[in-house]
This record gives sequence, structure tokens and C-alpha cells, in this order.
Amino acid sequence: MVNLLSGEKKETALSLNVEDVMVKEVITIDEKTTVKEAAEVMNKFEIGCLIAVRNGKAMGIITERDLLKRIVADSRDATKTKVKDIMSSPLVVVEPSMDLEEAVKLMFQMKIKKLPVVDKKRLVGLISLTDIARFQPQVIKILKQFAIKQAAPKSMKKVIDYYVV
Repeated sequence: MVNLLSGEKKETALSLNVEDVMVKEVITIDEKTTVKEAAEVMNKFEIGCLIAVRNGKAMGIITERDLLKRIVADSRDATKTKVKDIMSSPLVVVEPSMDLEEAVKLMFQMKIKKLPVVDKKRLVGLISLTDIARFQPQVIKILKQFAIKQAAPKSMKKVIDYYVV
């Protein structure tokens, strides 16, 4: 941007909000569903997580990592274990109007890669570190700044290394 009065060039940061990047169609599953059924839904839709709901309200999140750590690694029976027994809860959520940089900061602080997006207590979307990284080039600068200031949590390192380096 050029300031017409002084002739100076001024860089303006493109301000992005969570709603600019979020996925709007979020697949949910009842928290009383078995983990096996949850895994089948993930496979059917080729997704890495499901939002667990109770009476239509988002209560937790179940991810592929949850399946590996809490079912496979612990040799638990996926046909008998309920989603509510292994989901991550309480949910860390963001609002659609939140600045994208703040959402990335929250992901780093909480060491999570996925954030449900809630508007007036209603689930309206999901944003993942991968979604953000794909939204290039604007976001790459933000991710690089966080990666320089603070070591990326181990769970995020692959995404950061692949998309940002």
C-alpha cells in the first residue's frame, strides 16, 4: 500500500479469520457410539477426526491418534469401547470471527492440531493445522513466526516441516 501523502510504501498484513479457512461440513458422532463404528465413519468419509456429541451438543473430539493411543496401543476392544471413553474432552473451541493468528497460537499453546468452531454454542465448522498450512501464502508467514519463536509440538512437527519449511 502506498501512502499518497508521504509517498511511503507500507506493508499491510492480510487479516484472516477462522471462518475464512474452516471446513463448514463437520461430521459428528454420538458419544455413546462404539469406537469401531467411529473408525468406520472416519474411513467412509476419509477424515481424521469426529466431533462427539451428546444430545446434539459438541462434547469432545476423537482423532486417529486417539484410536492409536487409547485403543490399539492399549489393546482395548473397539467393539465394546464407547467414543466417550476415549475422546478428548473438554473441547478447546474457537469462534468463526477469531483472528487466524490467534487460532494458530492457541493450537501451539494447547498442542492440538484441530479446533472445532462454535458460534453461539452451535458447532459451525472445524479448522485444522493442515487446513491453515494449505491456505498459502498468507498463513505460511504466521506459521513460520510461531515455529521460530517456539518449537513446534511433536504432534505438529510433520505438518510444519512439510508445508512451512
